[in-house]
Amino acid sequence: MDNNATAADCGYKCGRLPNCAPLATAWIPPQENADTRYDLPIDALTRGTLFPGLDLPFMNTVNRTNPYAGTPLGEVMGLSFMVKELQLYLDTHSDDKEAFALLKEALALYMEAKKRYVARFGALTVGDLATMDSYDWIEGPWPWEFQDRRAKI
Repeated sequence: MDNNATAADCGYKCGRLPNCAPLATAWIPPQENADTRYDLPIDALTRGTLFPGLDLPFMNTVNRTNPYAGTPLGEVMGLSFMVKELQLYLDTHSDDKEAFALLKEALALYMEAKKRYVARFGALTVGDLATMDSYDWIEGPWPWEFQDRRAKI
């Protein structure tokens, strides 16, 4: 930027503070520990957070429904989301033993739901092929097609 340029020359996005300008300090209030959470993992996935206190709709858009709710894929997706949310929470609250116990419970539920899903519908990830008899990764149905497939385990 030219040293002789003024704020009017630069627009509102650039310029310099005068030499006597005070320093500013940003302050963000600490997040309180939330005692509540959404009861169903699919509700957390639909709302975009496990914690209702953090449910702040973006541009006044609120997700109220989820096309996968009530489906086996919705169960896997919801539990996976819950595990990620708890992992993020524990990254900053590692001493929360209740949250860690909930994470372990959610992980067990996720692994069981995913095992049931893979047995009924086929692989969700390439790692699921370890239990398959053949490489049918590109065979239908796709996870979002909700069709039964014979168990391969």
